[in-house]
Amino acid sequence: MKIWLDGGLRDAHSAQVSVLDHGLTVGDGVFETVKTIQGTAFALTRHLNRLAASARGLGLPEPDLDEVRRACSAVTAAGPVPRGRLRITYTGGLSPLGSDRGEAAPTLVVAHDEAAARRESTAVITVPWTRNERGALAGLKTTSYAENVVALARARQQAATEALFANTHGQLCEGTGSNVFVVLDGELHTPPLASGCLAGITRALTAEWTGAKETELSMDVLERAEEIFLTSTLRDVQAVARLDGRTLPAAPGPVTAKAMRVFEERSAADIDP
Repeated sequence: MKIWLDGGLRDAHSAQVSVLDHGLTVGDGVFETVKTIQGTAFALTRHLNRLAASARGLGLPEPDLDEVRRACSAVTAAGPVPRGRLRITYTGGLSPLGSDRGEAAPTLVVAHDEAAARRESTAVITVPWTRNERGALAGLKTTSYAENVVALARARQQAATEALFANTHGQLCEGTGSNVFVVLDGELHTPPLASGCLAGITRALTAEWTGAKETELSMDVLERAEEIFLTSTLRDVQAVARLDGRTLPAAPGPVTAKAMRVFEERSAADIDP
């Protein structure tokens, strides 16, 4: 694997970031995960725009998106795979041992590796912890991911691949790395960004292409939804077959199946929608 680090390609064993990098010491950084198909990044412009928005929200210097594009092209060309995961990480760089940032330039790391094929359906749990929709990091894709690690570990213990959070008002918010859609009376709904969920790229495209409604949803909607599915960069549209103790035996249901088909067709027709 070749990795882009601060201006050039390196081998994985020589791509080293300082132990004093603020992304390591305090999680002061932002990132994007981008799907690649035959070496071409999907929806890269949207991902780079969100990377820049997250950096602004965190108070980091504006990333040089032209350099990020060059880095993405370099690492995908150096290690082409049929279906890949492109990881872009942008941190506060060398800083003191504390929350204050230093004067050094930010760190940019771009890596690319093969991604496993997604399954059509999956199992999901809910967790007792909440997303803070009014927090400083709400809606930003930052490297401060520890609470997601804890929640996902609990999901794995229960043979699930994702954990869903409520926000502080008890409303359905998002997963550790996905957005959630539900079908109620045949209509498709997803929580609004005001819930504190991330503005997922796949979420936005799915909502645009299917006409899903943004709706404030209480957590008990998961008990009565006819269908539930997740969206994310590497899941695309993935049906939920089990949620906690509830089985949805028909997963993917008709609305989910249509969303899957529409997403597959539209994304195949335009690599950078």
